[in-house]
Amino acid sequence: MQIALLAGGLCASPAAFSQEAAPADLSTVRIAYLTQEIEHPPALSNLDEPPADEGLAGAHLAVADNNSTGRFLKQRFDLEAVTVPIDGDPAQALRDLAAAGHRIVVLDLPGETPGALARLPEAANLLLFNAGSTDDSLRNALCAPNLLHTAPDRAMLADALAQYLAVKRWTKWLLIVGTRPEDRLYAAAVKRAAKRFGAEVVEEKTWSEDHDARRTAQAEMPVFTQGKRHDVVIVADEIGDFGDYVLYRTWEPRPVAGTQGLVPTNWHRAHEAWGAAQLQSRFKAAAQRTMSPRDHAVWAAIRGVGEAATRTRSTDPAALAAYIRGPDFTLAAFKGVPLSFRSWDGQLRQPVLLAADRSLVSVSPQDGFLHPRTELDTLGHDQPESGCRR
Repeated sequence: MQIALLAGGLCASPAAFSQEAAPADLSTVRIAYLTQEIEHPPALSNLDEPPADEGLAGAHLAVADNNSTGRFLKQRFDLEAVTVPIDGDPAQALRDLAAAGHRIVVLDLPGETPGALARLPEAANLLLFNAGSTDDSLRNALCAPNLLHTAPDRAMLADALAQYLAVKRWTKWLLIVGTRPEDRLYAAAVKRAAKRFGAEVVEEKTWSEDHDARRTAQAEMPVFTQGKRHDVVIVADEIGDFGDYVLYRTWEPRPVAGTQGLVPTNWHRAHEAWGAAQLQSRFKAAAQRTMSPRDHAVWAAIRGVGEAATRTRSTDPAALAAYIRGPDFTLAAFKGVPLSFRSWDGQLRQPVLLAADRSLVSVSPQDGFLHPRTELDTLGHDQPESGCRR
């Protein structure tokens, strides 16, 4: 218990974002954080701009936590953060990091980009963490032996939601999908989850771009949601084009879930159990805002490196990578159970939170969903169904 609490960073001070010069007797672990500026498309219901330091703030806190425990083992953790411009080349940025001697890189990049970078010749000897992409393809056909995932994929998120809806016996779903490719990928994960857990998508509708949700949702959404009998409305709208306007405007009085309403996520500001309250407070004191799911995914990747260094008492990147991929690695990440990486696709096993805007509703896996290895493997692609051939 003492080791787990220390690994969670309880001794780290909120001001520990600064990096002091390492004493000569400390052995250093170099970690790189690679992200890219994104031109966010206009979202009708997006009232808040994403924080400029989203992801990076999680990296800084994790390095501070690592240094809090590492000093007792004469270990030092240094962070180099690289932000690629919108029109820049992440592949060249990764090549530059490899040429500079980095062997551990956290990729905070969307879509299939992490998979493409993992296949670069220069990445062959790197340990890469995907903390930014939820694409299922990265855990299946586009998986790579040097790529681990701390961000959950869409399959894990959809399965977590489906388990809760099954427990509630809300098994008939109306699915509303946006027109963006990401929305269709989310919808595919939802339909897969329905088949796994005994639900049925009774009707699927597309909210097209010719709607102006801000002006017409009050009039159009009730009529739009008429149709076959359903227990719940599932929304697939990842950037928030229209999803917030579904709530309280359905023809029948039905709950809304998915990307809006009841949302499955790896982290939420209302999560306080299992020591999470102290992580939330330390992050808020350091970053002057709440921790986002993206922050937590980056934090978990870098904390995983710190945990491996503590357990192996080594700062050798090859030794750390071998331990992280091995059967003995676990990470205390304030989610109630030890987390570990799946051997077949590199995905971090973890509970998924189900949350409304300001409250935590439940946590999946739900009670009663059993697995011969661990209940965490009821979320996402289990080994027999995985398309990963690493």
